[in-house]
Amino acid sequence: MPPSVPSLPRRVARMLRTSLFAQVACALVLGILVGKLWPDAAAELQPLGDGFTRLIKTIISPLVFCVVVVGIAKAGDLKAFGRIGLKALIWFEVASTLALLIGLLAANIVQPGSGMNVDPAQLDTSAVDAKTGGGSLPSTTEFVLNALPQSFIGAFAENELLQVLILACLVGAALLHLGHTKVPKVLPAIEQAQEVIFAIVGFIMRLAPIAVFGAMAYLVGQYGLGVMETYAKLIVLCYAAAALFIALLAVALKTVTGLSLWKFVRYIREEMLLALGTASTESVMPRVMQKLRRAGARDDAVGLVLPTGYSFNLDGASLYLSIGTLFIAQAVGVDLSLSQQITVILVLMLTSKGMAGIPGSAFLALSATASSLGAIPTGAVALLLGVDRIMDSMRVVTNLLGNCVAVFAVSRWEGALDADKAKKVLDGEIVFVAEDEEPEKPGPREPELKKPESEEAAAVPARTTKETAAEAS
Repeated sequence: MPPSVPSLPRRVARMLRTSLFAQVACALVLGILVGKLWPDAAAELQPLGDGFTRLIKTIISPLVFCVVVVGIAKAGDLKAFGRIGLKALIWFEVASTLALLIGLLAANIVQPGSGMNVDPAQLDTSAVDAKTGGGSLPSTTEFVLNALPQSFIGAFAENELLQVLILACLVGAALLHLGHTKVPKVLPAIEQAQEVIFAIVGFIMRLAPIAVFGAMAYLVGQYGLGVMETYAKLIVLCYAAAALFIALLAVALKTVTGLSLWKFVRYIREEMLLALGTASTESVMPRVMQKLRRAGARDDAVGLVLPTGYSFNLDGASLYLSIGTLFIAQAVGVDLSLSQQITVILVLMLTSKGMAGIPGSAFLALSATASSLGAIPTGAVALLLGVDRIMDSMRVVTNLLGNCVAVFAVSRWEGALDADKAKKVLDGEIVFVAEDEEPEKPGPREPELKKPESEEAAAVPARTTKETAAEAS
C-alpha cells in the first residue's frame, strides 16, 4: 500500500512549524500589510524589532571573544592569525574602493538628481541633527585609539567589537605562550562558554519572526510606500548598482574559491531574510558565524574576518554614499569636476571606515564629504532623509554578502578553508544543524548494535552438564 501524502494544509502547517525561513517570510508579508492598513498602530510596533536586536547584541561580544580565542589556540600559530588579519584588511580596502567607484560611475551615467533644482536654503536641516544626535565621525587618530580597550569589562559592556578582538588576540596569544600544561582548564572552559552562547543564539532566533513583523510594520507605517515614487530613480539606481557589485562578488568568489555565491545565498536564506526584515546585519551575525564555520572556514578566520568586516568592509554603505553625494550635488545644481569626484573617493575611503555603530553615520559621512568639497551646501544632505530607510535593505544585503565572501576568500588565500566540505554544504549534501540543536555526540567508542536473538544464542557457549549440576547444588 503506497504511503499517504499529507494534505496541502498539513504540509503548509508543518513548514510554518519547522522552517524559520517560512516563518520569517510570513512575518515579513504580515508586517507590510499591517503597516499599510493600520499605519498608526504599526508605528507602535518598533519595540518588537528593537528588542530582538538588543538581545542579539548582548551575545555578539562574548561570542566573538570565544571563537577567536579558541581559533588561535587550536590553530597554534599566531603568525598565521596576523597574516589573516592583514589579508582581510587588503581585501576590505579593495572591495570598498570598488564599491565607491561603481557608485560614482552609476551616478554619473544616470544622474538621478538632475533637474530637481532644489534650493538648499528651503531645506529643514534640523531633522538631520536629530538623526545624527549632534554627533560626528571620529578622526583617524580617534578611530585607532577607540579600537584600543581601556577596560577588559568595558569592551564587552559597550559592545566595542574591535576592542573585543584585540583582547581575544591577547588572550589567545597568552594561551599559546603558556601552553596547555600551565593552564589546562582555561581553553576547555572557553569552549564550553562558546557552546552555551550558541545555545542562547538558538533560543533568541525563535523570536525572529516576531522581530521581523514589528520592524517591517513600523517601517511601512512610519514612512509609507509613497516615498518610493518620489525617489524612484535614485532607489532603482542604488539597487541596480548593488546588484552589479554582488555579481562581481560572485565572480570573485568563484575565481578564488570555486564556490557559488548563489548557492551560498540559498544556504543563508533564513539569515538574509531576517537581516532584511530587521534592517540589521548584527541581528544575524552569530548565526552566520555558525554557518561559515560549518561550511569549512576555519574558526580563527571566521572569528577575525567577519567581525572586522563589520567595521571596515561596509560595501553597501560605500555604494550608497558615493551615489548619494552625487545625487545631492546634482539636485542643487552643482557640477562636480573630475578632481572633486576623486576627492569624494578619498574622503569616503576614510569616513566609511568609522561608521559602524554611530547613529546617523551615513549623514555624518555625507556632511563631512560635502564640507571637504566646499561646493555642496551641507544642508543639502537633508534631501536623503526621506529615502534613507528604504536603502537599508540594499546596504544590509550588500554588506552581509561582502563580508561573507571576504571570509571565504581570505580563508582560501591563507589555506584555512576546507573547499570540499564547503561545496558539499552549499550543494546540500551536508545539512546544516544549529549547534544548539545538534544531537549528542557518541563517546569515544560507538555502542555495539544489538544482535538478533538467533545470533546471541549462537554466540553463547553450550553449558556443560557439570556446570549445570554445580549451579543446581
